[in-house]
Amino acid sequence: MIRSIRRVAQRSISFSWEDPLNLESLLTEEEKLIRDSARHFAQQKLKPKILQDFRTESGERDIIKLLGEQGYFHDEPIGNVAYGLINKELDAVDSGYRTSLSVQNGLVLFPLRSYAKNSIKEKYVPKLESGDYVGCFCLTEANHGSNPEAMETRAQKKGSKYVLNGSKIWISNSPIADVFVVWAKDQTGDVIGFALEKDTPGLSVTKIQGKLSLRASSTGIVSFHDVELDEENMLQVRGMKGPLSCLGEARFGIAWSSFGAAEACYKIARNYTLERKQFGRPLAQTQLIQKKLADMATEISLGLLAAYHVSKLKDEGKITPQMVSILKRNACQKSLQIAREARDMLGGNGIVDEYDVLRHAMNLEAVNTYEGTADIHSLIIGKGITGLQAFS
Repeated sequence: MIRSIRRVAQRSISFSWEDPLNLESLLTEEEKLIRDSARHFAQQKLKPKILQDFRTESGERDIIKLLGEQGYFHDEPIGNVAYGLINKELDAVDSGYRTSLSVQNGLVLFPLRSYAKNSIKEKYVPKLESGDYVGCFCLTEANHGSNPEAMETRAQKKGSKYVLNGSKIWISNSPIADVFVVWAKDQTGDVIGFALEKDTPGLSVTKIQGKLSLRASSTGIVSFHDVELDEENMLQVRGMKGPLSCLGEARFGIAWSSFGAAEACYKIARNYTLERKQFGRPLAQTQLIQKKLADMATEISLGLLAAYHVSKLKDEGKITPQMVSILKRNACQKSLQIAREARDMLGGNGIVDEYDVLRHAMNLEAVNTYEGTADIHSLIIGKGITGLQAFS
C-alpha cells in the first residue's frame, strides 16, 4: 500500500524546464502575486517599447513614471524576495529599464530616507516615489572607479555654506535627473554627501553618446563649478559608510535581475533550437545544444535559489557584504556567459536586435562592471575568507 502511494506521488511530480529546482514552491502567495503583476507589467507595458528605446537611446523618463505608477518606488515592506522578483521581471525585458529602478530606489531614495534632514525628505521623496522626479547617484570619477574613496571632488566649508567643485562620470539617469545625490570630500578628508536639484547654479550634465550597452538608460558626466550648498542639503552620514550602504542595496537587486536577463536568453535559445531544423531534425535534438541548455538551466536555478536564501537572511537582518558580493559576482558572470552562449546558439540571427539575446549580452557587460567589478568583489570575498586586505 505504502509503495503504491509513493509510486502515485512520484508520477504526479514532473520536471519543469522553466523552474528546474522548483523555486515556485518556496514563494508565498503574496510573492507570487507581486511577481505575476510585475511580469504582466513588464511584458505588456515595457516589452513593446524596448526596441525603439534601444535603437534611439531614449524613453527612460517615461519608464520611470510608469514604474512610479506601479508603486515600485514606495517604501512598503514587501520583503526582499518580492523586491528581487520585481527586479528579475524588469531585467527580463531590459537591464536599462531595471537600472532605472535600482538607481531610483537603492541609490537615491535609500540615502534620502536614511540620511537626509526632514526638510529634504519632504521636498524630494514624494516626487521621487511617484516617478515625477528622477534621481541620480554621483560617486564614480574618471580617475577613481573601483577606488571611490580616492575621489577628488571637494566640498569646502565657507561660512554657513559648502562649495562643491569636481566632476563625476558614468552617472546613470543624470541627463534627465531632477535630484542629484553627490559624494565629495570635505576639508578634513571625510566623505560627505549632499542632495541638490538640477537647476542649482554651477551644476552641469553632459550626456555620454555612443554607448553599446544600457542604451535604454541615459548616462552622463556631471560637473560642479563653485556650487554653493546650504547645510540643509548635507546628508547626515560621514565616511564611506554612506555611499557603500547605498551600493549594497543596489548590488543585492542585481543578484536577482541578472538572472532575469539570463532566463530570457535561455528561453529564447530553447524555443529557437526547438523550431530551427538542420540535417533533418531540430537543433535541440543534438547533444551539444542539450548540454548548453542544461548548463544554462543549472546556473540560473542555482543562482536564483542563492538569491532567495540571501533575501530571507536580509529580511532577518543577517546579511553581510561578502554574501552580497558572492551573489553579485556569480550572477553577473554566469548570466553574461549564458547570454553569449544563447547568441551563439541562434547563429546569424543572434546578432539581430529583434531576437534580444545580443542586447541582453551587451547590457550585462555593463552590469558586470558597475556596482563593483567581479575582481573587486573577489577581493571583498577574499578579505572575508582570510581576514587580510589585499588592496590599500
